[in-house]
Amino acid sequence: MDVLIIGGGLAGLAAALDLRQRGYTVLLVERKTYPFHKVCGEYVSKEVVPYLHRLGAPPEPLGPAAISRLQVSAPNGTLLSAPLRLGGFGVSRYRLDHYLAELAQARGVVVEQGATVTAVAYDAATDQHHVTLADGRTLTARLVLGTYGKRANLDRQLQRPFFQQRSPYLGVKYHLRLPGHTRDLISLHNFADGYAGFSAIEEDKLCFCYLTTRHNLKTYGTIPELEAQVLMRNPHLRAILTNAEQLYPQPEVINEISFAPKSCVEDHVLLCGDAAGLITPLCGNGMAMALHGACLAAKHAHQFLQGHSSRVALETAYARSWQQQFGARLRVGRLVQRLFGQPHLSNWVVGGLRHWPGAVQALVARTHGQPF
Repeated sequence: MDVLIIGGGLAGLAAALDLRQRGYTVLLVERKTYPFHKVCGEYVSKEVVPYLHRLGAPPEPLGPAAISRLQVSAPNGTLLSAPLRLGGFGVSRYRLDHYLAELAQARGVVVEQGATVTAVAYDAATDQHHVTLADGRTLTARLVLGTYGKRANLDRQLQRPFFQQRSPYLGVKYHLRLPGHTRDLISLHNFADGYAGFSAIEEDKLCFCYLTTRHNLKTYGTIPELEAQVLMRNPHLRAILTNAEQLYPQPEVINEISFAPKSCVEDHVLLCGDAAGLITPLCGNGMAMALHGACLAAKHAHQFLQGHSSRVALETAYARSWQQQFGARLRVGRLVQRLFGQPHLSNWVVGGLRHWPGAVQALVARTHGQPF
């Protein structure tokens, strides 16, 4: 086959649609079965809309929420508000990923659900990859894309440095219903050692997703107690958690979230989405970065598969494009993350930025891209 894609999230599905549209044989391996929930803020800026239309996957049929305003709160409740000049939309990964997977299958992408990749080996003699699945099968592909998300056992096999280090962060997500919530608003609320995002998705539902530390969870023992003792110290979070209806009984939780720098090429595998670099939730837009990364990967893969570039040239060009597109965005994200999560510093920063709207717009601009 031409391309094997490991991971069926946004980056993997978009790359599959893009490469299939260019005429290549594509197989995508996803360890879960669609549809399924993921820990994700479920907000995506409108920079991705032209690309989704070009793929024949417009978001409009999903009924996404239109989001045009940003609100940030400090732990003490101080609020900062700003317009989102480009704007964005909210849609659940449960619905969006399933939609893209069905489109991919209808157009000839082979989607292996409930399958796990255990090893990838590059054969220099044939300039191909041999990919081993948990069921013992070995598949051969001219090119492999790694779009498997924040963390996977494959990272250990690839000996990626970040995988050797413990990360203090964990993520939690719910879908909620809260009558009267303003649906054009995405709000980010700070608390001790963490922050939460809250925004509308399709129908009358809301996504509530937060990042905190293992230390917080260990201290309070359970997620409900952590929320009661830490998150609810922020009055805006207290109002949400007290009054909202939870739409499924248990939250989605993911551990060991690492914001350390990552490379976008490992052992001749092109990585994109969270596998290549994770932006802090305070800056949003991880979904947009995943889709844009797929666009870059497909563009450079096309040159290689057509015989217009060598593998070395492919990897060099992709790494350069990826860094030019996302390097500054990730640096700003890591800087912003250091300014929040500490109550006294967060209170001071949010209070100060309220009187400096130009700085707020500059930060928003540096964590969003241009339509592509």
